[in-house]
Amino acid sequence: MGAGHDHGGGGRPRAGTAAAAYRGRLRIALAITLGVMALEVAGGVLANSLALIADAAHMATDALGLGMALLAIHFAGRPVGTNRTFGLARAEILAALANCLLLLGVGGYLLYEAIQRFITPVETRGGVAIVFALVGLAANVVSLSLLMRGQKESLNVRGAYLEVLADALGSVAVLISSAVILATGWQVADPIASLAIGLLIVPRTVKLLRETLDVLLEAAPKGVDMAEVRRHIEALPGVLDVHDLHAWTITSGMPVLSAHVVVAPDFLDAVGHERMLHDLQSCLGSHFAVEHCTFQLEPGGHAEHEAGYCH
Repeated sequence: MGAGHDHGGGGRPRAGTAAAAYRGRLRIALAITLGVMALEVAGGVLANSLALIADAAHMATDALGLGMALLAIHFAGRPVGTNRTFGLARAEILAALANCLLLLGVGGYLLYEAIQRFITPVETRGGVAIVFALVGLAANVVSLSLLMRGQKESLNVRGAYLEVLADALGSVAVLISSAVILATGWQVADPIASLAIGLLIVPRTVKLLRETLDVLLEAAPKGVDMAEVRRHIEALPGVLDVHDLHAWTITSGMPVLSAHVVVAPDFLDAVGHERMLHDLQSCLGSHFAVEHCTFQLEPGGHAEHEAGYCH
């Protein structure tokens, strides 16, 4: 630490990421998904239903996504090291990104297969498909209830939640198409349902992908207005200026911030570094829910010495 520099850590990284609290629920959802996937594969073959097989294929990606989410939570919870000062918390965001790519792949496949069945219609047994779709829908509702709260707090859990939600909507589509086939014999209803499932998957996945990329590209945390952050800091007594102000997200529920804060020398001497750091941390924590902050306090005029090093 150079002369005249003081670094204040306003908080510590949380012991666990936002998704860690939902590890048990993710495990239950994974077990349900694997069981229903096996049933839907069998049902799709028996009923010769592309929509039901598509739903089973999507459940397979659900299972893989849930498994990756759990694996990411495991890695994210490992102790920090000298070369990874935030540990492997970012593993959860990588899992969310992988889920996005899987969902886009499944959505594209379903759209392709649906178009093929429009060209070459295939007979579907609507009654059998309805039974298996009902089982799948019931299981999805249980999984959604388990993940509902967690998806608001973690991108990792939200990725798993959106997969299950899309699958639940897929089960509804299978039920509707199978009912239409039973009532009218109109076989085109099955590829239409498959097309609907694919179209339901893509928009939600694109939204999640955008949020995930924001984290990986170290955009400001969602809901944090950097101009407002600057105004709050500069409004504190004794603060003359703020520079090198950065805020980003390590993983869901772990926003961080760093800044160089220029303070009037006489004011800093009067209140002391500890009080100044406390005021800064209280300001950021209460107004913006950013608990992990690092501040460098500088007396007025010091920034000129950093002109060649500021970033």
